Amino acid sequence: MGITIHFEGRLKNEESYNTLVKKVIEFSSFQEWDYFQFENESVTLKRVKDEENVNYEGPTKGVHIQPHENSEPLIFEFDKDLYIQEFCKTQFASTEIHIKIIELLEILKEYFECLNVVDEGEYWETKNYDQLEEHWENFYIAMDRTIQENSSLQGPFKLKSGRIIDLM
Repeated sequence: MGITIHFEGRLKNEESYNTLVKKVIEFSSFQEWDYFQFENESVTLKRVKDEENVNYEGPTKGVHIQPHENSEPLIFEFDKDLYIQEFCKTQFASTEIHIKIIELLEILKEYFECLNVVDEGEYWETKNYDQLEEHWENFYIAMDRTIQENSSLQGPFKLKSGRIIDLM
């Protein structure tokens, strides 16, 4: 139902990782977004490959960003092979936040062997602000319609992880 930016790819090398972290921190500082770096010895990441659920278990490192209090966190969490598969829901923040996240991904794409981005707002592909606004309006119309059809639904709800459930 929402407007989410999905992205995945593999960094070129460790130098690319170090430069990416520097760029993410610079961008986040300039935007006045909260962030922190992290390293984990062993975690389980839920991923999807060829439409199948696949878990990664092992060390990770990266940067966790909070672009807006009403968006999901933007997490750059890389596994031991410098691979990432993440998403960030933005529809409860603003189109401006959505665009800033896309701008950051544009800056970072040169450090990846290949960066695949699926933007449900279609801004990554089109850079069309009016089209992004239309997606925003359609999301809220659909959300209102869903609530009218089932008045017991409420939302949004933010989980401890920062992930957002639209309605439940």
